[in-house]
Amino acid sequence: MEHIVIIGNGISGVTAARHIRKLSDKRITIISAETDYFFSRTALMYIYMGHMKYEHTKPYEDYFWKKNRIELKRGYVHTIDHLNKQLVFTGGETMSFDKLILAVGSKPNKFGWPGQDLKAVQGLYSFQDLQELEVNAPNKDVCKRAVIVGGGLIGIELAEMLSTRNIPVTFLVREFGFWNGVLPDGDSAMINRHIRNHNIDLRLGTNLREILPDDHGRARAVVIEETGEEIPCDLVGLTAGVSPNIEFLKDSGIELGRGIKVNRYLETNIDDIYAIGDCAEQRQPIGNRKSVEAVWYTGRMMGEVVAQTICGNRMQYNPGHWFNSAKFFDIEYQTYGWVHSTALKPDYESHFHWIHPDDTKCITIATNTTNGKFLGINAFGIRLRHEIIDRWLTEEQSTDYVIRNLGSANFDPEFYLRFERSIKQAYTNQFQTN
Repeated sequence: MEHIVIIGNGISGVTAARHIRKLSDKRITIISAETDYFFSRTALMYIYMGHMKYEHTKPYEDYFWKKNRIELKRGYVHTIDHLNKQLVFTGGETMSFDKLILAVGSKPNKFGWPGQDLKAVQGLYSFQDLQELEVNAPNKDVCKRAVIVGGGLIGIELAEMLSTRNIPVTFLVREFGFWNGVLPDGDSAMINRHIRNHNIDLRLGTNLREILPDDHGRARAVVIEETGEEIPCDLVGLTAGVSPNIEFLKDSGIELGRGIKVNRYLETNIDDIYAIGDCAEQRQPIGNRKSVEAVWYTGRMMGEVVAQTICGNRMQYNPGHWFNSAKFFDIEYQTYGWVHSTALKPDYESHFHWIHPDDTKCITIATNTTNGKFLGINAFGIRLRHEIIDRWLTEEQSTDYVIRNLGSANFDPEFYLRFERSIKQAYTNQFQTN
């Protein structure tokens, strides 16, 4: 019986296993050193905040795996011997495979800061990171102040988590607006204000110089690069992005770049070895999308696609139009298509920005000025229907059309306030269209 081995039990690897089982009777083994069972990584923050228990984050009951004949193996893979189709675990144990799927995910970035390996310096990516956070910051008596380094989505999640336990937070962001390498200036400025309204000490345009130790090898303070200011703290959260977890593959013969190089079929340069999820790097770009995408839904898509290929229906990965969602404290965020940051906006792209007087809702719509075509939308505090926005992008509708029909895309619950009239009036005032 053909043996399919999957390294990684995140959304990519588990989706691949489930779909291979639906399509075949192949032997399937999932290997992970993180947890015994698959859990929702995006729900980690809610465990710390007390909204959920770990058991609630497992989408499947523990008996699901045996029932579906998916073997689970706990362990670290040290090396891959592709010539003999064999994995070597830390400790020397081996496992043979016929086909191998690498779904090994990401790891938090470190940039060589002095003190970055001290105790009480950590990221927020794995289940072990959550366990470590409970030790380092169980309450405000143990952790009198935390410093977070890096202005991405994980950083703002960690800030929200700590604030629920009344732990003061200083948030170091090297950009001059939160996430303004991704968001247009108007969107970023609203989020800056929202973060500060939650009593977070947000320091924009600020870089970390070093982390200082105490006599026991724990972090006791950080030093700011620009001013030399020393900020005492009991926890340093390193949230300056993630990168593919590929160090153990460097002598494997598998072609690497930023991640594991794959073609549109998610095949590596080695026969019968595939890569999916955060660790996969597309050799050829897919439209405007990044070659490496650490996004939940693309990982799920890749798992579905590779299962088809392995089961005899060779299929190309096609993620469609870009979309994503997140939450900034109380503000929900959705993005569809392409709305570039102000600094990276191409010459042909113009932005229409509307903001509500309560400063917690706004939209930015990108338009191609040469033909009036709708390019994308950012929505904060207003929920939109994915299938409708996606269809408008496929149909290459104009922004005028989108504004006229924005109400049909609204996905807010019944009795929520609606803002289409105000948005349309603001659009008309800005562009003098009918």
